[in-house]
Amino acid sequence: MESQMTPYATNPAQSRGRRHQESPSATRTAFQRDRDRIVHSSAFRRLRYKTQVFVAPDGDHFRVRLTHSLEVAQIARTLARALGLNDDLTEALALAHDLGHPPFGHSGEDALEAALAPYGGFDHNAQTLRIVTKLETRYPGWDGLNLSWETLEGLAKHNGPIHLPTWAMAQADADYPLDLASHAGLEAQVAALADDIAYDNHDLDDGIRAGLFTPEDVAAAVPFTAQSWSAVIARWPAITARRRLVPELIRDQIGRMTDDLLTETRRRLAEATPQSVADIRAAGRPLAGFSPEMAAQTAALKTFLRNSMYRHPHVAALRDPSKLVVAGLFAALQADPAAMPADWAAATPAEQPGRARHIADFIAGMTDRFALNTYQRLVGASPLPAEIII
Repeated sequence: MESQMTPYATNPAQSRGRRHQESPSATRTAFQRDRDRIVHSSAFRRLRYKTQVFVAPDGDHFRVRLTHSLEVAQIARTLARALGLNDDLTEALALAHDLGHPPFGHSGEDALEAALAPYGGFDHNAQTLRIVTKLETRYPGWDGLNLSWETLEGLAKHNGPIHLPTWAMAQADADYPLDLASHAGLEAQVAALADDIAYDNHDLDDGIRAGLFTPEDVAAAVPFTAQSWSAVIARWPAITARRRLVPELIRDQIGRMTDDLLTETRRRLAEATPQSVADIRAAGRPLAGFSPEMAAQTAALKTFLRNSMYRHPHVAALRDPSKLVVAGLFAALQADPAAMPADWAAATPAEQPGRARHIADFIAGMTDRFALNTYQRLVGASPLPAEIII
């Protein structure tokens, strides 16, 4: 595959290596090993029971963090191959990008951010770095997964350069410098955009399935969706059950967004003429992206989803109770760290801020259902309704 890559793709043979020395694999490149380590990690498996949008850990049809990550990886790998990038690195970044999310999605993150405000705050991107460099304990010789420098760099900077790192990101950078002030390689840029494509369209799909809005509602607010929906109906005029056409709408939109991203990225690359991955990092701007027209359309879609889905009364009704669960867990474990499993309790620092950050690490790793069960054991009856599945 490397022979088909462009000069500005990230070549595993030229990797900056790993923090802890290892013998190379005879059968896998550095980035293939990274991808496999992510897939085999405990944090990756726990994504199965972590909220994407709906607090529905046992639902059969709605996305959770795990299925979302798999869908991002599929789109990211397709984009990487079309652009001549390293698809193994791109896939690894896509699979790992949400490892740092706590239970209950953004509600849980908001609660941890508030709880850790006196101790430097909480950031799920930085938490991902903590997981893969410290908290996973699958190897006897070191903490973390010992991922390659390029994978760590991409996880840190997939949303762009970091000029004011949080304490967790600064700590990761101090342990193994990641050149935070520069852009990441194209693989990380593409993985971040694949995340946008996936969650915009799959949240749309889930919102329609949940009955929060109809395809016609979206089409009335978003011209891009209106075009796709009209095209789908025109292709399948005999289908009267609109729900059967929704997957076709989602496929159409993903395809159009992907095609636009490829066209615009190729235009930027032709303009910048990078000859190496170093040129990508030094470009001073993202070289992967949507056209201005598509960026405006995706912004309109995000606005619709924010107003009609994320702020929908059904979703909003679970937001505050979810925060109460996380806040209650933090308070209970601050008061009695011994309530954590023995290995976590024994490792609790005696002083702040280490104590609070250690407890936050434990909570951030919880699945929704484990958080609810632990809350009921340590605090009392759950503030979430008994039936939370749509």
